[in-house]
Amino acid sequence: MKRNRVEKLIRNILMEIGEDPNREGLRDTPRRVAESWDFLTSGYRSDLKEIVRDSVFESDSSGMILCKDIEVHSLCEHHMLPFFGICTIGYIPMGKVIGISKLARIVNHFSRRLQFQERLTADIARTVMKLVNADGVGVIINAKHMCMMMRGVEKQHSSMTTISVLGSFHSDSSTHMEFLTLAKN
Repeated sequence: MKRNRVEKLIRNILMEIGEDPNREGLRDTPRRVAESWDFLTSGYRSDLKEIVRDSVFESDSSGMILCKDIEVHSLCEHHMLPFFGICTIGYIPMGKVIGISKLARIVNHFSRRLQFQERLTADIARTVMKLVNADGVGVIINAKHMCMMMRGVEKQHSSMTTISVLGSFHSDSSTHMEFLTLAKN
């Protein structure tokens, strides 16, 4: 991302909405916004292979592995407003497991870009499935969307839940239900 260019664009936006970008409170705003956008969209520039590196391990574990309450924040691609919530990832390994912190890093990788919550959920599930060649994967994201809370219908208490299930989490109803029960508790 070219920060200088973004700074100029933010300065122009400030002028378009009737603000004076030279007033004391706004003088550094274009730089701060450019830095924020660089961070909030860093998923376009991060390398998944580098994120995961040497964190997939051989394992004879065969029980469901669940990581809950992974904080997620992203930007809605329709209005470029934030959405935020929690993510739960579950999988059944088949000879390989992934370091637990890498699950959160995978969430960050995909959430730090303009997103649909539905696509974000599916991207995480497909990635975990591929990395560990899991028997099954389930991902749940529950999030609040500022585009729905601050504008439009203005429903401050609404949230959206998306679920992506692959492999045995999709084909085996008892595995599916076990995942949903564990994720809920």
